[in-house]
Amino acid sequence: MRRVLVTRPEPGASRTAHRLREVGFQPILLPLTETVALPVDAGLVPDDAGLVLGDAIAVAVTSANAVRHASKALIASIAALPCHAVGTRTAEAARKAGFLSVSEGQGNAEALADGLAGDFSGKTIVYLCGRLRFPALEQELKMAGVRVRAIETYDTLAVDYSDEAILERLSSQPADVVLLYSAKAAVAVQILASRPALQEFFEKTRFFALSARIATAFGDTASERIHIAARPDEDALLALLRSVS
Repeated sequence: MRRVLVTRPEPGASRTAHRLREVGFQPILLPLTETVALPVDAGLVPDDAGLVLGDAIAVAVTSANAVRHASKALIASIAALPCHAVGTRTAEAARKAGFLSVSEGQGNAEALADGLAGDFSGKTIVYLCGRLRFPALEQELKMAGVRVRAIETYDTLAVDYSDEAILERLSSQPADVVLLYSAKAAVAVQILASRPALQEFFEKTRFFALSARIATAFGDTASERIHIAARPDEDALLALLRSVS
């Protein structure tokens, strides 16, 4: 049975582990990052919805975590605005949080920005996001004349493990596959696999990245063993894993 190291944070890690077991893989959970909620900025006090909304006429979300970590008061103040989610998982989180009208994108921030640019030029949208994020969506929208009010609802922090803790998770056996869901995790895996005590456990490991951007963050190390999903979503990543394994 192929041993697959899952590096994404919870609760996603456990969902991925369940999916892997269903198709015959042995998941090993090793979250390399964790997400933590950020307090609402003092200028966006929840009891004054006008300060949150301003002249915004829509909401954009590129991460389910941005919705999950937003306060109930913040969500309540913008739930009536049309919400444009990057993909299915994020759209589901937005509906569960209470947004009344949610549309699903094609799964990447660039495509979402393309769709919003034409409809909201000269207008303002609220962007629920993390402190650590790629700037593509904001840059493209600003170039198109869309005013973006970014509200950071969460941060992504690295999780550190000792060599002993890693070996215990691996049961002192090599990892066949590592799944990479973020650039931050990709960098962390590269550092982890280069530790003298751990090198032999990753010598033949194959790495499956959710996107080309994440693969690039992993660097040139073992580039012949890196595989990239056709689309930046887990369905495509696991389909690739099944086809290659």
